[in-house]
Amino acid sequence: MKDFTRLMAAATLIAAVAGCGGGSKALKNGELKQTIEAPDQSGDYLVAMGIGAADPKLETATQRRATSRNAAIVDAQYQLVAKIKGVQIEGGITIEKAMETNSHITASVNNMVKGAEVTKMEWTNDDGCVAEVRLNKKAVEKEIGVKFQ
Repeated sequence: MKDFTRLMAAATLIAAVAGCGGGSKALKNGELKQTIEAPDQSGDYLVAMGIGAADPKLETATQRRATSRNAAIVDAQYQLVAKIKGVQIEGGITIEKAMETNSHITASVNNMVKGAEVTKMEWTNDDGCVAEVRLNKKAVEKEIGVKFQ
């Protein structure tokens, strides 16, 4: 019975290590990497990464992490808006140009970005945060009423 338990523990450990996904894109040993790869945009999602720092004078790690999380999400949302504005739509114009003439598109983009899915959060050793957010491209097309090129 002990051998079976050891075998199951080893199998669980191997499965856990195999499912780790290769580590962090932005952190190494709890510190920001010197080079951070931009999120891949070729799939079904527009993805953005944000970095936030907390006031080191805050008393607890929980306060610092909550503050840096919020800052990172806001930064990622800002990056996401920039990505959306740069997307070319049918007719060769960008969404940014369409937003200048259509307040519905502007409101839709703002609402979608506020509701973007937070897919990953990582904290640095000094309680900073790196957050990744994404929006489904098909949902963006449907909501705005445009078609990506």
